[in-house]
Amino acid sequence: MPKRIPEETKQRATRLVLDHLDEYPTLTAACQSVGDRLGIGKESLRRWVRQAQIDAGEREGIPSSENERIKQLERENRQLREANAILKDAAVFFAGELDPRRR
Repeated sequence: MPKRIPEETKQRATRLVLDHLDEYPTLTAACQSVGDRLGIGKESLRRWVRQAQIDAGEREGIPSSENERIKQLERENRQLREANAILKDAAVFFAGELDPRRR
């Protein structure tokens, strides 16, 4: 199970990479260096930095706020589909119970 890293640590690590990005040839190299010092995986750190750049408007992509809204809408959609399926099953059941031909 992956370890849970506090949000404050994520922000600090992201800020470190962004502040020292010009000292490294690539984003991955910067994430590797900073991640090794902080005990964070380079790929996790790279994803956090890319998302921070998207949120700041420096890179193309879906901002965190929009991404969270999409997740919430997908969750709500899934719940509504489940409720709809339950209601359909109940309607079929009660229609069968009320059918005069079954008596």
